[in-house]
Amino acid sequence: MAGLMRRESYGEAAAIFGRLDRLFEEWVRMMPFPRGREAGDLVRVDEFRENGTLVVRADLPGVDPEKDVEVTISGGMLHIDAERHVQESREEEGYLRREVHYGTLSRSLPLPAGTAEADVTAAYANGVLEVRVPVPGDGGTVAKIPVSHS
Repeated sequence: MAGLMRRESYGEAAAIFGRLDRLFEEWVRMMPFPRGREAGDLVRVDEFRENGTLVVRADLPGVDPEKDVEVTISGGMLHIDAERHVQESREEEGYLRREVHYGTLSRSLPLPAGTAEADVTAAYANGVLEVRVPVPGDGGTVAKIPVSHS
């Protein structure tokens, strides 16, 4: 009876699936996209170029741009930080319902090399923050490079 072994029917399958779960979890941790709470704390942006200017539009509804929004530049990065405080009160049929939403939002975006901080402008209208960054050396001109041959 030395050749007999006790075998659990799910043991090998569970071990394989456990390894696959750990492999998937490790892969998700390595991904550059935010997960969980981090994803909800990001400022949603639309980024594009328009006539030699980098335009960043950030959705920030329900914030006071004078008190709750900070736009900074450091280390070649544009940083947008906002704090949202929304309080709603409603009285209906003998009871008061009060909801408070608050939290911080942030986003950091790389700026083109050579960006002059003094040329960056920011404006807020209708819940949208628009940051305009002139792109150095992108004036729309085309320089023709002569090709020599021998």
